[in-house]
Amino acid sequence: MKAVRAPHEVKSLIVDSGVIGIVRTDSSIRAVELTRTIWDAGVAVVEVALTTPQGLQAIETLAAEVSGGRVIGAGTVLDGATARLAVLAGAQLLVTPTLVEEVIEVGRRYGVLTAIGCSTPTEMLRATTLGADLIKVFPASLWTPKILSDVLAALPQLDCVPTGGVSPESAASWIKAGARAVGLGSALTKGEDPSASVRALLAAIQEARS
Repeated sequence: MKAVRAPHEVKSLIVDSGVIGIVRTDSSIRAVELTRTIWDAGVAVVEVALTTPQGLQAIETLAAEVSGGRVIGAGTVLDGATARLAVLAGAQLLVTPTLVEEVIEVGRRYGVLTAIGCSTPTEMLRATTLGADLIKVFPASLWTPKILSDVLAALPQLDCVPTGGVSPESAASWIKAGARAVGLGSALTKGEDPSASVRALLAAIQEARS
């Protein structure tokens, strides 16, 4: 039984933890395994990138398992048709690498949270005006926490999630700069005990907010 959550509930889970987990791999089976690992380690919201072969199948499998505070989303969503398929598979979060207006429209139509990729303040403001719930600052490697802080001083209404180039070590700096959360992928599953790394990451983010 799929647990359906309103966009504001999913957003609260993301903001509370400060992290969106990202899974991008070479098979749907591996995507399911990695998502479970990240969930078990303590990250509530995970997106499976649709560059993953049979990524929609992985999302459908995982959507049937969500319970408690767990959420599955779809990443690298490039158009409205794919966004709709992801929603039908059970995704409760739609994430894009670029500003795709159709994905925002689908998210609003079906009541699914959207995190829209933007690389400039102009794109960010436009995405927010169109109804994007979160702004995925992508790639974050082109930015710095100081630049994000400067942009948010002028545009405090932006709810930003830097992604792409964020590390567990730099995550706290982005949060201090005003990011609502950060997006991380393989860094969450490295090592023999991912749960220890995730606990340290989440603790660093909470400390940055205090």
